[in-house]
Amino acid sequence: MKPLNYAILKYFTKVDEACADDVIEALKPEYGNFKMLKKPSVIEALMTAEQNGLIEESRFDMDDNGELRIFYHAHEEGKATINSYIKD
Repeated sequence: MKPLNYAILKYFTKVDEACADDVIEALKPEYGNFKMLKKPSVIEALMTAEQNGLIEESRFDMDDNGELRIFYHAHEEGKATINSYIKD
C-alpha cells in the first residue's frame, strides 16, 4: 500500500479532474481507516501538490451545502513527473 499522499497524486494521473470530495470517495475503500483521509487534510495535500506544480486548478463551484469545491487536474508534465516517481 502506498502512502496516502502518493495515492492522492496517483489518482490525478487516472482522472480528468477531481475535487477533495472525489478523492476521498475514490480512496475510501483502501484508505478509509486513515485519519488523514479527511477533507481538511486532503485539501492541504491538493494545495501542496498545486504549489509543487504537479496539479493545477481547473474550475470551482459550490456543492449542495454551499461549500466551495475546487477541482484540480494533472497536466501532462505533472502526470509524467508523478508517474516517474510513484510506480503502480
